[in-house]
Amino acid sequence: MAGSGTLSAFRLPPLPTIREIIKLFRLQAAKQLSQNFLLDLRLTDKIVKKAGNLTDAYVYEVGPGPGGITRSILNANVAELLVVEKDSRFIPGLQMLSDAAPGKLRIVHGDVLTFKVERAFPESLKRQWEDDPPNVHIIGNLPFNVSTPLIVKWLENVSCRDGPFIYGRTQMMLTFQKEVAERLTANTGSKQRSRLSIMAQYLCNVQHIFTIPGQAFVPKPEVDVGVVHFTPLVQPRIEQPFKLVEKVVQNAFQFRRKYCYRGLGEELKQNKSKNQEKEDDKEKHRL
Repeated sequence: MAGSGTLSAFRLPPLPTIREIIKLFRLQAAKQLSQNFLLDLRLTDKIVKKAGNLTDAYVYEVGPGPGGITRSILNANVAELLVVEKDSRFIPGLQMLSDAAPGKLRIVHGDVLTFKVERAFPESLKRQWEDDPPNVHIIGNLPFNVSTPLIVKWLENVSCRDGPFIYGRTQMMLTFQKEVAERLTANTGSKQRSRLSIMAQYLCNVQHIFTIPGQAFVPKPEVDVGVVHFTPLVQPRIEQPFKLVEKVVQNAFQFRRKYCYRGLGEELKQNKSKNQEKEDDKEKHRL
């Protein structure tokens, strides 16, 4: 494991380009997995630069694929980069990067939805929730079919201060379909305002950093891609359990905007009737 206090900046040695890696290992993007490769290293460098100062940081990259963002992270002089990749076809190309950066890159062949990152990094990195964010970062260009369920899972982790947030207010830099990115960052009153907006913003400071045009990816997706940065808030904007907030917000947004009070009304009625049942039960016991 690489220590901190590196004397000189690390740079990867000359390597085959990402395009050459794709050809070398015959890596075809799997349409059913909604995979899209980002080949432009200027864009991957930009994503990593906007994530903040990564010098001597511990970084968790999700869905590295052929390793474009992985290279940019390694060149940012990190202490250690942990990548979790589900698709075994990408492991040999990532291993090539690991060989080029001895002691810097750890590869896990696994699923980001079940991987226990709370056991992955040193205990010494942990910070109090009220302190500045720890020197732990999450970065990822996720397949579209994973990005929304994963951010909802991580938001629940933020609420419970577990998972990747056992270290403190771990920052995240993630890619989403542009429409999802706009929903995540939509202000009150915006047409894009949704369940996702409230769930993300009641727990985090959420910023849409920049948009990557679809043609920068191979294969080109039908939509552009938004890069979104999350910093968990010291104090959540709603002081209630995650599941309760999720349920209320879900009910509010299940109808068209002008009828959303119906959803809330239904929720309140259900809660009222449950409370009434409890009171009736108590009354029976008293009798």
